Amino acid sequence: MTQTLDEASLDRLFREARTQNKWQDRPVPDSKLEELYNLLKFAPTSANSSPARFIFVRTAEAKARLKQALSPGNVEKTMTAPVVAIIAHDTAFYDKLPFLFPHADARSWFAGNPAFAETTAFRNGTLQGAYLILAARAVGLDAGPMSGFDNAKLDEVFLAGTSWKSNFLVNLGYGDPTGLFPRSPRLSFDEAARLE
Repeated sequence: MTQTLDEASLDRLFREARTQNKWQDRPVPDSKLEELYNLLKFAPTSANSSPARFIFVRTAEAKARLKQALSPGNVEKTMTAPVVAIIAHDTAFYDKLPFLFPHADARSWFAGNPAFAETTAFRNGTLQGAYLILAARAVGLDAGPMSGFDNAKLDEVFLAGTSWKSNFLVNLGYGDPTGLFPRSPRLSFDEAARLE
């Protein structure tokens, strides 16, 4: 694990990958979503907590429910995406720690400490959402991550009765390049980082 990936892989994951706004009318098979998950699940989280939970919205009925929570500017690109991933986190993730982190009593670190559990779930669930974007690109899908929705409404519609909370959405499918804006600038290393 010491060699840099080849140029084509780096382009696919980072340099040429774009946030998609328009989608080809091409379905994404459920097997592709499983393939995507089976990659991202190996990426690191604190104490292997894996608090992210994913709802892959792909049916017309589920999309109609999702539409209620979307900001007006995000409706078209989200409704036309073959799949919309709801990136959520489980605030009771620690109940799975005896299985996920068996070599210590990690559950006791979080149970009874809701603020610590929420911070850990949100941080690591967000990481896993980013891993989902990279995994999608790695398996040949395009991604359009976004906020721009009513979290409380989405939670009411999709997550009622659970310990899950929504974080952000990722539209998934095969992008239509006619919907892309010109590439926006990025900060240089010296603007965004420092060496100490």
